[in-house]
Amino acid sequence: MKRTVWMLVVALAAAGVWLATRLMAQPAGDPLMESFRMVEVASVADAMEQLYGQKIYMSHEMRPLQVTKFAGPAVTVLLKKEEHKEGSKASEGMLDAIDNAKPGSVYVMVLEDGADYAGIGGLMATAMKYRGFAGAVIDGGVRDTPQIRKLQFPVFSRGVVPSTTINHYRFAGVNVPVTCAGVRVNAGDIITADEDGVAVVPRARAAEVLKKAEDLDNTEHSMIPFIEKYRSIKEAVAKFGRI
Repeated sequence: MKRTVWMLVVALAAAGVWLATRLMAQPAGDPLMESFRMVEVASVADAMEQLYGQKIYMSHEMRPLQVTKFAGPAVTVLLKKEEHKEGSKASEGMLDAIDNAKPGSVYVMVLEDGADYAGIGGLMATAMKYRGFAGAVIDGGVRDTPQIRKLQFPVFSRGVVPSTTINHYRFAGVNVPVTCAGVRVNAGDIITADEDGVAVVPRARAAEVLKKAEDLDNTEHSMIPFIEKYRSIKEAVAKFGRI
């Protein structure tokens, strides 16, 4: 029994160190973003639905390469499917978007019909990491996964593929409205992500959504010891009004 408790303590401590490291690795300075990094994405999704009746979470197909949690304003990039022989020149705009973005940004790339094409690889991830991006959300594929995992740079995508966009796609715009994995994203919208998925919050509604999400988090976290003590989820839901 003592060994089990000790192992649990060690595991919780390791998780705390990991989370602290991830949060410290993201640029500080914007209290709103820092607060969104602390709330659960599930609570953000619930808050947006309860307040505005809107579904603002991306498709279940958007999954992270590794355990991660981040939040930041969106820099949107759109690539259109087009076969050509211009090489990387036709994609320069997506690279300019990286070099010109502010630290703390989230790179949101949409590839038209792009599930089988890698919108990001090791080189782009390295640039984003050292430009101070909070993370990347790619409505398409990802490749060079060993390098990206080694970087510990957070990437969500529809899957892992070995392909390239070069000669198959053309840059079509930066900071334009896009539909990413089923959700409308405008430049500057807040992207928040964790192991549950990715949610999008319009900047104008951010403060209200954050407050509601924090309240939902606090309620749920208060329910856990109640359930442990009384061994009844039904009583907990009746008392706290959340499930």
